[in-house]
Amino acid sequence: MRRKKIPAINLNDKWDHRFGLPRVRSDDRAIGRLAAEHLLERGFQRFAFCGFTGHDWSRQRWEGFVAALGRQGQFYGAYESPWESTHSLAVEKEQDKICRWLQTLPRPVGILACNDTRGQHVLDACQQAQLAVPDEVAVLGVDNDVLLCELCNPPLSSISPNAEQIGREAAALLERLMAGEKPAQPEWLVAPLAVITRQSTDVLAIENAEIAAAVRIIREQACRGITVADVLAQVPVARITLERSFRRYLGHSPQAEIRAVQIKRVKQLLAETELPLERIAELAGYKHTEYMSVVFKRLTGQTPAQYRRQVLPSQAPLRVR
Repeated sequence: MRRKKIPAINLNDKWDHRFGLPRVRSDDRAIGRLAAEHLLERGFQRFAFCGFTGHDWSRQRWEGFVAALGRQGQFYGAYESPWESTHSLAVEKEQDKICRWLQTLPRPVGILACNDTRGQHVLDACQQAQLAVPDEVAVLGVDNDVLLCELCNPPLSSISPNAEQIGREAAALLERLMAGEKPAQPEWLVAPLAVITRQSTDVLAIENAEIAAAVRIIREQACRGITVADVLAQVPVARITLERSFRRYLGHSPQAEIRAVQIKRVKQLLAETELPLERIAELAGYKHTEYMSVVFKRLTGQTPAQYRRQVLPSQAPLRVR
């Protein structure tokens, strides 16, 4: 195709730049960062990764995951093996290896699997090792293959990539190449959409029962507009104790947790609906749309309108030359 000067886009996620074609793909390091945020939100302090060797996307998800953990968590290493080994007669031997690796990890532990297939491997190994999921081992996959995730035991939480946006970016880029333009850069990265939470990470790994209760209250009621005072009215602890414990277990204040839950809801509504900002503010627990926009910009670096344009592209058809 290059010799014949045929415009083409590389959408392959296994090989890097060896084709010399402009490439559009998921931002794999951003996927790793989102995974770290999700597991940290659940109070985990110990982490591990399970991936495939020889795959650039798997390694980048690992790197993004570890980088995002920073000093908030302790990383206990990774298990990798060739993808091909899981499609051969050696699958039982592979399962035994994952099982033995899991037994070396401290618990509770949060594990990022490089994709949903790997997540299923980890869950099956947990069953074999008689490890409770998610109480002892929380498992998070990537790709949100709904059928696979729901068939897992327990159902697998997974990060949903923005596959539609990848396709649209690629189509728009191909149109420009067909018009004779040269690509402005070698690669375009598309951020993931969200974590789809299922039973495999539906847990709070916080030993302090009162603080765990406070976190649950916030996550259930933040979008009703509750305050820290409302939380304290339901949990019998002093405010200073609540503040210190939140920073110990979650790395931020109760107020920051309320804001994080609200902003997560705003993002979901911006991405999944076409509701006006006034209605979104109401559903996320904000009394004033302007204040929601200020908080959103401060925490995300984007206005709500900018975020919506990024994750909810226009459905107008591309022009054909």
